[in-house]
Amino acid sequence: MPRESDSVEGREDAVPTVADAPMSEALFRAARVHRIMAGSLLRDTGLYPGQEVLMMQLWERGEQRQADLIKTLGLDPSTVTKMLQRLEQSGFVTRKPFPDDRRAVVVSATRAGQALCDQVRRAWRELEQLTAAGFTEAEYREAMRVLSRIEANLTTPPPAAGGS
Repeated sequence: MPRESDSVEGREDAVPTVADAPMSEALFRAARVHRIMAGSLLRDTGLYPGQEVLMMQLWERGEQRQADLIKTLGLDPSTVTKMLQRLEQSGFVTRKPFPDDRRAVVVSATRAGQALCDQVRRAWRELEQLTAAGFTEAEYREAMRVLSRIEANLTTPPPAAGGS
């Protein structure tokens, strides 16, 4: 049950509270400040939050089809296309037609994109340290378990209504 002390009312950066949805609201607020911190830590790389995740896929798996990136990232195709356009304009990726299927597009990290790898990994290590600051090992494991459960809850289709 939410307590009055949990309210962020009166804070300049406060997000309006959502009646009867304290867990969803807390998750929204945590995700919001996590993304802001990620943006701050990535500022010197020239990447925006979310773009580094796409780049990590290219660093880990190498050149790949745009359709495979969309599937792996679980994002809307138009979102990935926009991200890739910005990354291409910044000189971090190239896109070219797939040799066997001219309708498909192959994405690769450029030399400039590869050069960001260590800096991005450092930023993510720092983000992880800030995110988990003060957690005991047991609390960290429990938080990971709870977050995995939330993800499963939100990605598993609900049972059919009226079914047995």
